[in-house]
Amino acid sequence: MITILVKDLRQRAKDSTLIVFAVVLPLGMAFILNAVLGDAGQEFKARYAVVDADRAAGNTGFVGQVLEPMSTSGVVTLRPVATVDEARALTERREVEATFVVPANFSADARAGRPATLEIIGNVGAPVAVQVAREVAQSYAAGLHSVRLAVAVATPQGTAPDGELAERAGALPMPVSLREDASALKRQLDVTTYYSAGMAMFFLFFAVVFSVTSIFDERRGGTLTRMLAAPISRPTIVMGKLLSGVLVGIVSMTILVVVTTLVIGARWGDPLGVAALVVSGVLAATGLMTALATFARTAEQASNWQSVVAMLLGIFGGVFFPSAQLGGLNVLGYLTPHKWFMQGLGDLAGGGSLQAVAIPVAALLGFAVLGGALALFRIGRMVHA
Repeated sequence: MITILVKDLRQRAKDSTLIVFAVVLPLGMAFILNAVLGDAGQEFKARYAVVDADRAAGNTGFVGQVLEPMSTSGVVTLRPVATVDEARALTERREVEATFVVPANFSADARAGRPATLEIIGNVGAPVAVQVAREVAQSYAAGLHSVRLAVAVATPQGTAPDGELAERAGALPMPVSLREDASALKRQLDVTTYYSAGMAMFFLFFAVVFSVTSIFDERRGGTLTRMLAAPISRPTIVMGKLLSGVLVGIVSMTILVVVTTLVIGARWGDPLGVAALVVSGVLAATGLMTALATFARTAEQASNWQSVVAMLLGIFGGVFFPSAQLGGLNVLGYLTPHKWFMQGLGDLAGGGSLQAVAIPVAALLGFAVLGGALALFRIGRMVHA
């Protein structure tokens, strides 16, 4: 077994295709996805301009109640502008993402129940910032509308709304507020770690394919016949080859973990927990791909089947996008090793250690045992010369 293992490792070390699938492609995809989508996980920042023709006293207007507090908290950078034409030019030049145009007498008209329009000029190249600006304006309008309804309910029928009552109602604090608890555990991977782990697990299934399909190459080249004629049992031959796949998988995953951590700042979590997930994930991939190969007649057929299955498992396992986006099909993710691997890393992101990944590791080992048992049951067909 050791002799077969060493021989296969020497061959694999010279196989440029294996190196591409085991290291180059997952690293390249992780770097690209992080560069393209990495900003999605960062804190929201936007540059807004404001044309305030209303100039409401104090903090009674839209600018004082909404925009200036957002600027003070650092969420947005606020730039006062004198005219609408100047603001439009700034937006078109992308010096700001959007502009709020507050017309004259806007606050007075809104409090009096008269029509009042708040205009937003957005840059087409910043859809997220423009949508946020729109939602801010709509939220403010909804608050004014709720005050107006409250005053209307409290005003006797047939009498004009009480302006003082409207002022007092508008000055009251919101009864419900939303805030983020910084002390709460977040079992969620950041964008960089998510795609680094997803691509590593996805291409792992392609990396272990080479050790499995090498049995067919040995049979086609006549080497397998010579090994079967020697005093070597069939399980020993297969185990020697599968061990080479396991070692290649562990080495490639280790390289990916180290490089993505040092180069793009991926945060995998507790080293012991990550090691347990990596080893169990490699065993699961090897077991499932070996079991699938036993149903093929040639190396080409085995590779094609394994590629299709690896792609489907990756999609339903959530390595390209969160599996929750699949809706009702989300439950199928738990039938894939990828889902359990990503879930285990999410548990580690919440500050967990080896104990936190006990269930995901057990699930991954279950895939390994199931695939390995099926492969051993059909091993005679696989090594038949």
